[in-house]
Amino acid sequence: MSQLNGNEVAIIGMSGRFPGAPDLAEFWQNLCHGQESITYFDDMTLRANGVTEKQLADRDYVRSGFCLDGISQFDAEFFHLTPREAQILDPQQRLFLECCWHALEHAGHVPERYDGRIGVYAGVFSSSYLLNIYSQPGLIASLGEMAVRHGNEKDYLTTRLSYKLNLRGPSIAIQTSCSTSLVAVHTAVQSLLAGECDMAISGGVSVLAEQETGYPWQAGGLLSPDGHCRPFDADAAGTVFGNGLGVVVLKRLEDAERDGDTVYAVIKGSAINNDGANKIGFTAPSVQGQAEVIAEALSMAEVSAETIQLVEAHGTGTPLGDPIEIEALTRVWQSQTSRKGYCALGSVKGNVGHLGAASGIAGLIKATLALHHKQLPPTINFTRPNPNIPFEQTPFYPHTTLTPWGETVEHPRRAAVSSFGMGGTNAHLILEEAPKRAPQAGSDDEVHLLTLSARSKAALQQAVAELAESLSQQPTSNLQDVAHTLHEGRQTFDWRATITASTIEQAREKLQRGLNKPSQALTSPEVALLFPGQGSQYWGMAQQLWQSLPTFRDEISRCFSILRDQFDLDLHPLMTQSTPDDMQLAWLNSTAVTQPALFCIEYAMARTIQAQGVKVSHMLGHSVGELVAATLCGVFTLDAALTLVATRGQLMQQAEPGRMLSVSLAEAPLAVLLRDWPALSLAAVNGPELSVVAGPEVEITALQQALNDSGVSTRLLVTSHAFHSAMMDPVLDAFEAAVEKCQRHSPIGRWISNLTGREITSEEAISPRYWRDHLRNTVRFNQGLQQLLALPDAVLVECGPGTVLTSLAQAQMRLLNPQRAIALSRHPKEKNGDIHAWLTGIGQLWCHGVSLNVPETQGQRIALPGYPFQRQHYWIERIYPHHATTVATSVEMDAVPTAVTATGSVVQSYAQTQGTEARVAIIWRELFGMDNIQHDDDFFALGGTSLVAIQLISQVREQWGVELSIEVLFEDPTIRGIAAQIDTAQAGQPSVEAVTEAEDPELAELLRLTEGLSLEELNAKLSE
Repeated sequence: MSQLNGNEVAIIGMSGRFPGAPDLAEFWQNLCHGQESITYFDDMTLRANGVTEKQLADRDYVRSGFCLDGISQFDAEFFHLTPREAQILDPQQRLFLECCWHALEHAGHVPERYDGRIGVYAGVFSSSYLLNIYSQPGLIASLGEMAVRHGNEKDYLTTRLSYKLNLRGPSIAIQTSCSTSLVAVHTAVQSLLAGECDMAISGGVSVLAEQETGYPWQAGGLLSPDGHCRPFDADAAGTVFGNGLGVVVLKRLEDAERDGDTVYAVIKGSAINNDGANKIGFTAPSVQGQAEVIAEALSMAEVSAETIQLVEAHGTGTPLGDPIEIEALTRVWQSQTSRKGYCALGSVKGNVGHLGAASGIAGLIKATLALHHKQLPPTINFTRPNPNIPFEQTPFYPHTTLTPWGETVEHPRRAAVSSFGMGGTNAHLILEEAPKRAPQAGSDDEVHLLTLSARSKAALQQAVAELAESLSQQPTSNLQDVAHTLHEGRQTFDWRATITASTIEQAREKLQRGLNKPSQALTSPEVALLFPGQGSQYWGMAQQLWQSLPTFRDEISRCFSILRDQFDLDLHPLMTQSTPDDMQLAWLNSTAVTQPALFCIEYAMARTIQAQGVKVSHMLGHSVGELVAATLCGVFTLDAALTLVATRGQLMQQAEPGRMLSVSLAEAPLAVLLRDWPALSLAAVNGPELSVVAGPEVEITALQQALNDSGVSTRLLVTSHAFHSAMMDPVLDAFEAAVEKCQRHSPIGRWISNLTGREITSEEAISPRYWRDHLRNTVRFNQGLQQLLALPDAVLVECGPGTVLTSLAQAQMRLLNPQRAIALSRHPKEKNGDIHAWLTGIGQLWCHGVSLNVPETQGQRIALPGYPFQRQHYWIERIYPHHATTVATSVEMDAVPTAVTATGSVVQSYAQTQGTEARVAIIWRELFGMDNIQHDDDFFALGGTSLVAIQLISQVREQWGVELSIEVLFEDPTIRGIAAQIDTAQAGQPSVEAVTEAEDPELAELLRLTEGLSLEELNAKLSE
């Protein structure tokens, strides 16, 4: 058992990209298979990357390396960067942005849904991409030195992430050479324990812009003569630098367990120090310095070295470094144990090379994965031990095969990780396996809503496919955990899709079939509730809602209590009895029961959807359903409404029996036809060619036969009486009197009248005569539906049993979007239950952008596929002096603008031949790196910043000699607007007044400092 001391920090998420491994799953597989992810370069590749013929002729030139694929690819749009910003941003920082997002998703947390403070602690290798940019002076002149530096300085690695993701915890860049990333993790741990943040992102990145170059080997140097890194081996002759990055997400262990996070490993303790001067040289390692930091970490962890079963060493594969490291480890271990050869020793550098600023995080991730998978991966390129390392006298042995990591009774599995920086800053961490999770309760057949979203349709389709593949590979996953992670651990974007499922297999099948096609959220959805009338009832309606939704149960129980107390009508069997007898079915279908039952269910469903945060814009009821709308809009209290609906049902029950016939004819021809049938009435107009006729059974039967003979489709409705017909005349006075007795209030919501087909007025809503006519006259549902369909972003939601009104709406929305008509209940013949229908409806609302609280999910956060970034190519090629020609820049867009590929002087020369608007457009395209900018596009919507604004004003000054006010960008932030101001200024007319400090203090100050400077002087000033 582990002894907790309260200082434990959990690793709850990870992400990384390494040579030969675009993700951690492949990284782990490569480690298990002993894969050396080395790449060999041919002469053509080397020449293309700047290697000279002289270097190629050198037999000591090493033609291999550890490369990272796709470093020019980046999803700029996801992080709201313009193509030009993405192009000048150091690829290391681009990769870091994406990696951190995936790490947060792997942890099951995103900033949008996390209330605590998230800190960032990381470091980056120097930007070699600057050499690419600096090889093109014209490009720097047009972009500005400061913009280039902002995109490539180490200082901005962490703060850029904090800005882009709105992270409010400390954001600290760490630089300690090779130990950078492990020092960053230690710093993050200390910050968490000090309460400075509640979650931390930590890691490092080291990626060269020109990877496919190899390197010249020099005898006695640091680098390997053959391109292989051989930690602890007799043939080790040097290290090899590689490219990669890694990130971990950390949280205090008690918080992680409380929040249901997956814990991949626990950091029991950590320490950092510096060698000082106790070594032979500044770049040399120190036995004493390393031993001290290892001993301190063990002390902080309060564990004995004897319990450590794996050491992931710094292990550079250098003749000097490896023996010193083993000596330091042995010195500490032998002070605590006399055991020999029991502790596995590894170094990831044999697999992926020395990753510099990311080397420590690579070792930490490897050790964490080993603990998580309970396996010890092999250390590769080891044949026989370095003769200067007497392994037989130490507790350590180089572990060279993949083996299970056996469990011990005395203590949990534990590992240690070292990282030592050139210059003497050392870091050491003690890891422990994650505590066992408690089994979670939950029904195997429980229905869950799975939500997915992305910034684009293509990304969403990819996300759906990747989740389906993930579920097929993990068939034993808990669906409740999947739903919980997708809901709580993913940010919501505009393109959305949902599925409802009760098993992993069912979810996978639905995802693969692409059910619930992706839809783009509406900007301002207007939710209209539809309430069905009599005929939609069936036994079992809403029973699962009663069982599973507390709000629904509470609301309908209120209704049931009122009806029981005032009318001796007990409707509870509708919710509690699953199998009715014939007498109960007849009881439900009697009008005196049907109408109150429908009201109760529809009212409770509406109140439940409102309780989930849905803001209702309009309502439309069908017959008795309009009483629900009136109640929700405050015209009647709930007691009064139930009194009226019960009275209404009883009165209509007392009328002479009759029948109702649905007819596939439009109102006009049907009205002509009914002139020959005076006993019949037009009861409802439900669609353009769908009406209902009501009256005595004999006449209805005769009409049906006549219509069928003439080829008109008809259907008898399941009703006992001829509602909305002359057969209701005997009960009208009594019902009007009942309404007169009820207190009535002007409506506080909006609903569409059945009588008029338009929005009801206050006078109508409180008039007893209105409700008398409402019972008797034609239900003009179709006219009311047209009112709702005229709303630009209408989303129609049927609150009530069945799907009748949804079907009527969908029939008329085929040219719009039939998915915007949603049923919250199931069809009576549907096999899936009420909760499945309810969650499906909630999911559709969410897909259409309706703001609501998706039902809370209980579960644990698990690893699921991360966001499918839609990457494009952003790159500035390095121009080598010995190359005759080269493509200067590259941005993968519809067309690369001339301004992107040309130098500043060429752009200016070309621009002089154009009109003002065309010349301004060229400047914009150059500054934003976009070719498809329109003359009416908004500067700020395109991603314009204060620095871009300064560059724009300076280029205007340079080309036209006009001192243009920045206020132009606030008054008319378009190409056309700026061109007009330039023409006005050149004509000698006054331009818009200058921007004030109150409007944009940062911009105003920048303008004051740069006023009157030429473009060259501005760039010099900005670079100071």
